[in-house]
Amino acid sequence: MDLFYELLPFAMFVLAFVALLRGYPVAFTLAGVGIVFALIGAALEIFDPIHLRAFPQRIYGNIMEMDKAILVAVPLFVFMGVMLEKSRVAEELLEAMGALFGSLRGGLGISVVVVGALLAASTGIVGATVVTMGLLSLPTMLRRGYDPALASGSIAAAGTLGQIIPPSIVLVLLGDQLSGAYSEAQRAQGIFSPDIVSVGDLFAGALIPGIVLVLVYVGYQLVMAAINPKGSPAIPKEELKLSWGALLRALVPPLILIVAVLGSILSGLATPTEAAGVGALGATLLAGYRNAGAETNPGRGRSVIALSALALIALIGSVLVVDLRTAGPGTAMTLAFALVALAVAGTGLALWRLNATGVLDEVMTTTAQISAMVFVILIGASLFSLVFRELGGDAAVEHALEAVPGGVFGALAAVMIVMFLLGFFLDFIEITFVVVPIVAPVLLMMGVDPVWLGVLMALNLQTSFLTPPFGFALFYLRGVAPPEVTTGAIYRGAMPFVIIQLVAILLIVLMPWLATWLPNQLYG
Repeated sequence: MDLFYELLPFAMFVLAFVALLRGYPVAFTLAGVGIVFALIGAALEIFDPIHLRAFPQRIYGNIMEMDKAILVAVPLFVFMGVMLEKSRVAEELLEAMGALFGSLRGGLGISVVVVGALLAASTGIVGATVVTMGLLSLPTMLRRGYDPALASGSIAAAGTLGQIIPPSIVLVLLGDQLSGAYSEAQRAQGIFSPDIVSVGDLFAGALIPGIVLVLVYVGYQLVMAAINPKGSPAIPKEELKLSWGALLRALVPPLILIVAVLGSILSGLATPTEAAGVGALGATLLAGYRNAGAETNPGRGRSVIALSALALIALIGSVLVVDLRTAGPGTAMTLAFALVALAVAGTGLALWRLNATGVLDEVMTTTAQISAMVFVILIGASLFSLVFRELGGDAAVEHALEAVPGGVFGALAAVMIVMFLLGFFLDFIEITFVVVPIVAPVLLMMGVDPVWLGVLMALNLQTSFLTPPFGFALFYLRGVAPPEVTTGAIYRGAMPFVIIQLVAILLIVLMPWLATWLPNQLYG
């Protein structure tokens, strides 16, 4: 009977896994399985039903309370990404990068990787990036004679960079979960004034590994061009029309937005939630400026929106000179109020233009749908985790990881392998909300650095987007790829990038400083 009690928590995972494979909604599956096993536990007198009565208070207290304001960054970053998708940023970047690198063998592949990295640092939404680049660049690459497998694999892999390059929704959700797990691990060790790990720490930790991954992707394109020149042809120079003005127009706006959002977080000027608000505002101004061409008199509208964007940049930069929160009346405050008024006026004009063209409705609807999905899964996963813990699942997991040969590295390897295998079938949100809260406290109590662990998990979750047969990036690309690009070709093209991802994870394991050096330099 004792063995039955010990296996009961793991039976929860089996039932939930079967239900998910049957196609039941994730949030309701997790919550439903939790309730079923809570009733079984109550019948066996190993689960106190009072936990279910207190669950609504737990939701409000632990998930929705004000000190979880970091979760507000999720809908703001989603809004920012969807808005940028509608502002033709990807299209202009692909055209500019194609003209810049197209004369090289493998140049179009390099362009896709660079654009994927830039979009990752400005949108962070994998589906939108893969679909957009699949529609814009895949036909061009095929027409130029690119190998279909290489072209499709490059697009799918470049699209997943939004999972590891900050600002990333994955890092926001992981940061929230690891923060709670780190506090729990320290309390279990008798530390009642615990250190904290923030989303900003994870952003800083993931930046260097993300850049390394981009460089490796580019290196792979060059190697493939050398091995198979016919599969990665160069564009004849006479067909390229490189305009430095067009290149700057394509590059400067997203780069300014990236610096404003990511720079304010890494420098400590703003929290991730505040920076996400700035990013959402900047994306709105950029989309409004691009949409201004539909109006009868676009010049004046563009000028006001452009000036308001400059006012927003000046307002952010003013924080380096004067603290507006404590400054008294004077020239600085007057100028600040003028900049705020101009930014508000430009934002209002941008929203009016976006509403007139129907873009705003589409962006708001998509943002609400994605955000609601994330939070409903979070609530269902919280109920699942609560029942799992009360049935003794956390103790069972701790004993299992401690029994793995190899100590800390053996336990870490076991967790990474389980997450990798789950990525074949489950979405990154489900893995983040269900698996991380259960295994992270155990690993952290073993002395694993939380930022290092978070970066490794983020890389692992990014890999799940590329692993056949159920990698979501592969599904996104299959939906927009031409009929001549077979599913088999997409899978073949993705496999080398899966191997690159696994090598990157091994590299971070062997050289933890790649993930921990920058946070230590910035935050000590």
